[in-house]
Amino acid sequence: MARYPGRFGGHVYIAEVGREASVRRGGRVAGNVLALGTVSLITDVSAEMVTAVLPLYLVLAVGLSPLQFGVLDGLYFGVTALVRLGGGWLADRGRRRKLVAGIGYALSALAKPALLLAGGSAAGLGAAVAADRVGKGLRSAPRDALIAASGRPESLGRAFGVHRAMDAVGAFCGPLVAFAVLWAAPGAYDAVFVVSGCVAVFGVLVFAAAVRDRREEAVRPRARASWRSDRRVWAACACAALLGLVTISDAFVYLMLQERLGLAAHWFPLLPLGTAGAFLLLAVPFGRLADRRGRVGVFLGGHLALLAVYALLAGPVSGTALLVAVLALHGVFYAATDGVLMALAGPLLAEESRAGGLAVLQTAQALGRFASSVLVGLLWTVWSREAALWAAAGGLVVAVAVSAALLTRRVTA
Repeated sequence: MARYPGRFGGHVYIAEVGREASVRRGGRVAGNVLALGTVSLITDVSAEMVTAVLPLYLVLAVGLSPLQFGVLDGLYFGVTALVRLGGGWLADRGRRRKLVAGIGYALSALAKPALLLAGGSAAGLGAAVAADRVGKGLRSAPRDALIAASGRPESLGRAFGVHRAMDAVGAFCGPLVAFAVLWAAPGAYDAVFVVSGCVAVFGVLVFAAAVRDRREEAVRPRARASWRSDRRVWAACACAALLGLVTISDAFVYLMLQERLGLAAHWFPLLPLGTAGAFLLLAVPFGRLADRRGRVGVFLGGHLALLAVYALLAGPVSGTALLVAVLALHGVFYAATDGVLMALAGPLLAEESRAGGLAVLQTAQALGRFASSVLVGLLWTVWSREAALWAAAGGLVVAVAVSAALLTRRVTA
């Protein structure tokens, strides 16, 4: 997510075309990062409009079982796996980061009308979701490489935190727009998809006009050794995959919460607001904390917040207390992990191959989360929601312990 202009303390760096100028106490963030954050904000309004209504639409309107939904939800992560690798490679080849990211944004925008054409067909919906995720896979690594190139290694946690905070603004607004559309026209999911597509197109136009890609060599000299032989990078990838395997997707978290509380269908699109609100408030503070106190500790601490989410959803707590606690802790999890993982890996990678390295890291995480969605859907279908939650919780405890040993030994040593 992109950074807000404002006073976040310390030295901040402004990236311009062909150069970086530092501002000692201005509290300003790199201009290119702000542009990318604005695009992420707009794009997330579009994406979260669909994300907010799609689980309920697929389960209630289309009638998918938890296992079928788990497979389709897994496409949100699994389809991007190889595409991320291709996107990272293409972005590094000829340093075409903006071009590759722009194609990704455009493809996701085109996928929104495809949801309308799919109707109630599970195969058609799967194809539309796959197209959207291909777009996301193409743009993620080049975008994060552009962000990493706009700041210094010691301040990347704050940089990614501000970007993620701007993205969270979009994630907060998207469900509100979807709720407003469905409030005005109950059950009109097609209207949600149309509005979402229009917003996505606007995001592509802003990206084309405002984002810049520096083509010169990096201002700061970096070792040119390939990350492919760097055990620190592979250790981070292994941890991302392992933790992704025990991360229950947002859609399943909201479906479980809706079932526990017996919420009416028209309130479902508002559930992501709690996560987005906590994310928005905490992304920058956690980014700064990661820069100052260590990124590994903050990253793993965020997964302990996710463990608390599982325990609450499977435990005896109910009512408003459950609603507030789950959504708040879910936001804490994302604020402490999403941008922090990229900030952790960014300094390990030479700029000329950074997009490819980040793509490998994101692919490892995506493959883990794809498997997680399928397994959670299977356990919920065959046994129960509680069985899925406790299995994920047990796996998460093991994954955090293994990751703590691996990251401490390999990455921060």
